[in-house]
Formats: sequence, C-alpha cells, structure tokens
Amino acid sequence: MKLFAALKKIREFEKAQLPFLIEIGHAEEQERPLTLKKVLLLNLSSRTTVRRRLLRLIDQGIVRRREDANDRRSSLLTISSSHLKLLGKYGGVLTSMCASIK
Repeated sequence: MKLFAALKKIREFEKAQLPFLIEIGHAEEQERPLTLKKVLLLNLSSRTTVRRRLLRLIDQGIVRRREDANDRRSSLLTISSSHLKLLGKYGGVLTSMCASIK
C-alpha cells in the first residue's frame, strides 16, 4: 500500500472509530467502564450510528461487552487486551511524532 493511501485509511478509521475507543478506554482507565446508555449520552453521533459502530467494534473483537455484576440488565464496554496493546503502541508513536515536531 502506498504511503498516502495508508494515511488516508488510518484517518478514516480514526474519524469513524477512535472517538468511541477513546471514551471507552478512558472510562476503563478511570475504573468506571461505560454502558451503552452512557456512550449514547456522550452524543458522539446519532443513536443508530453509535449502536451500529459499537456492534461493528464488538464483532471485530476490539470492544468487549460483559455483564455488569451490579446490574445484570446492563453490559459494560471495555477494550480487548490485545487491542489495548495495539492502541498503546499507536499512542506511543503519535506522542513521539508530536514531540519531534516541537
């Protein structure tokens, strides 16, 4: 794949999926995993789009949905451990790039 085609593909992924991953990951870091309702209340997009994108992320194994022990009617959303490592590497690369620009 050529450089700018790859960069364009990365940008499309970031625009579509990264806001969800950032919110879910941040909540997980704060030890307060999000539920679907909480993600919907963040107003990241329309309800239908949020549900569709989350289902895609769950189907791809990027986001995990597990039963809430305190409220069995809801599910908690977390980032899978393998993808958390990948996102950590991605964040490290971005941080290094930003530091070198200064």
